[in-house]
Amino acid sequence: MSRKEKDLLEKIKEYDTPSVTNVVATYPKHPLCLGLYHPWSQNWYTDQTIRCMFPELGRTVGYAVTCVYGLPDPGYTRLSFMEVIEALEQSKKPAILVIKQNFPSEISGKVGLSGGNMTAALKAMGCVGVISDGPSRDIDEIRPMKFQYMLTGITPGHGDMAIHAINVPVSVAGMDVAPGEIIHMDENGACKFPVEKLELIVKNLELLRKEEEARMAALAKASTAAQIKEIFTKKS
Repeated sequence: MSRKEKDLLEKIKEYDTPSVTNVVATYPKHPLCLGLYHPWSQNWYTDQTIRCMFPELGRTVGYAVTCVYGLPDPGYTRLSFMEVIEALEQSKKPAILVIKQNFPSEISGKVGLSGGNMTAALKAMGCVGVISDGPSRDIDEIRPMKFQYMLTGITPGHGDMAIHAINVPVSVAGMDVAPGEIIHMDENGACKFPVEKLELIVKNLELLRKEEEARMAALAKASTAAQIKEIFTKKS
């Protein structure tokens, strides 16, 4: 990763995830929106089924590494957690691990998949967060590690489980993620975008912030419906 790309990753953390989505695809008619996806028909941000475990950590940004967990299959034992560690080692840094949980519905809500030991190993490989469409555990042990999680919730235990795939496209909490894409997440949720769009997204975020600051300042002074209408209909 170039120094420029590293600086851009730090720069984009100045903006919350809703602001990032505004530039990525939310308002396709706005001149600063890149329209990278159809805002409704494409799965480029997370839904309400998962939540940020440590909102006090602020914004987290990284390159996606993906894996799929499920029940053990005696006919397929090729992959293990160590292959996930190797994939993280080979990834650009910082990395965000996106875990698809493929478990039967009767147990999917009680799979405490990632705990303290697993998180310590992930962090050692330059991973800064996990997004998963299921629960995890050891939240008290993980909190001081300053490592972000977005999960459906917390549960204390689990049974035998296995890795079914690593670095394949996955769909987690309404967001389709391919390995190597950039993920931006905070207490509002997460969104993804291609790494080659990073510089342009940061540029447009800076311009959008100036535009919104001017609008908010004007709204603070408004006292009539006509004034508010004029502010919202003013061309950018």
